[in-house]
Amino acid sequence: MTDQPSLTDLRRDIDRIDEAMHALLMERGEIIDRLIAAKQTQEKGSAFRPAREADMMRRLVERHRGTLPLDTAEGIWRVIISSFTYVQAPYSVHADLTPGEAAMRDSARFHFGFTTPLVPHLGAAGVVKALNAAPSDLGLVPAVAVPGAGAWWTLIEDKDAPKIIARLPFIERPDHPAALPVFAISHAAPDALVKDVEVWSVRVSGWGPTAARAIAPLADAIAVPDAALDGAALLVSVPRGRTLEDMLAALADAGASVRSSTLVGSHATRYTVNRAAEAPGRAKN
Repeated sequence: MTDQPSLTDLRRDIDRIDEAMHALLMERGEIIDRLIAAKQTQEKGSAFRPAREADMMRRLVERHRGTLPLDTAEGIWRVIISSFTYVQAPYSVHADLTPGEAAMRDSARFHFGFTTPLVPHLGAAGVVKALNAAPSDLGLVPAVAVPGAGAWWTLIEDKDAPKIIARLPFIERPDHPAALPVFAISHAAPDALVKDVEVWSVRVSGWGPTAARAIAPLADAIAVPDAALDGAALLVSVPRGRTLEDMLAALADAGASVRSSTLVGSHATRYTVNRAAEAPGRAKN
C-alpha cells in the first residue's frame, strides 16, 4: 500500500513551487534588463508587440490543461507581459469609457494589470488625441457599435495617426471576465504587427440593409450611417482568406458605391474556446 503524502508534505511542495515561480519571474526581469541594455536606447513608439503577444497567448491555450481555470492562466500571463513591457518602456493605457465604465476598466485591468497607469476618456476621439501627444502610450476603444459614438476610426486614417494593432480579448469564451471586445491602438512599429485580419475605414454611398447583408458573410463591420448623404462610414475587419476587393465587389453588387477605403490597422486571428472543455476551439477573425 502506497503511503499518502501528509498535508504538511503537500504544503511544502506548494511552497517550493511558489518560490520557483518567483525565482523565474525575477530571472525574467534580469533578462529584460539585458534586453534594455542591448537596445541601448528605448525604441520610439509603443513598446506593445502584438505579434509576439498573440503567439505567446496562442501557445498558452494550446498547452493549458488541468484544474487551473484558463481565466486565471490568461490573466497571470497578461499581467506578466504588460508589466515587463512597462518596465522596458513606461506607458499609459488610455481607455474610452463610453461602452460602459465598469466593462472597459475590467478589460484594461485584466489585460494590462495595475502597474500600467489607466487614463479614462469619454469618447474614442480623446483617446486618439492623447496617443498623438504621447506616441509611446496605448489606447483601448470599443470593437463594437456604441450608440452616438460616431465613426472614430476616421481619425486614424492619416499615415501618422495611431493604428489598430490588436483586438482583445484574444482568447474568447463564454463568461470571459473581460468580455468587452476592444481594439488596442498605438504607434507600434510595423515589424511588430500581426496581419491576420486587416481593418479598413471605408466610406460608402447607397448604404442600407441590402448592402449590410451583402458584406456580412465576408467581414465584420461597424457602420455609422450618414443620412444626409445616404451613406455610411464603415470599420471593416477582413479576415485572412478574404480581401478588401471581395467586400467592395459585394457592396457594388448590392447597389452601394465606395467613396474611399483606408487601411487603419490589423490584428491577430482570435481564439474561441469552449469553456466546458477549456481547449482550443474554432478560430474566428
